[in-house]
Amino acid sequence: MNPEDIARLIRAGLPGAQVRVQSEDNTHFAARVVAPEFEGKKSLARHQLVYRTLGELMGREIHALSIEALTPEESAQD
Repeated sequence: MNPEDIARLIRAGLPGAQVRVQSEDNTHFAARVVAPEFEGKKSLARHQLVYRTLGELMGREIHALSIEALTPEESAQD
């Protein structure tokens, strides 16, 4: 897996999301996901939405994924 593969999977599962994924070793990844689906959800629920887009890859091809999950409004405040 590489960062673009992961970003593509997240975008497929959360259409319209803005996704940026980075990795130095193609094993440990950091994702920034901005999606309106996160509105009204706590951090854990947001992360679960992202994990669902990756399915069984988590823990296998993707050993670690750090997630920053924001609504568009929260992202605009950065």
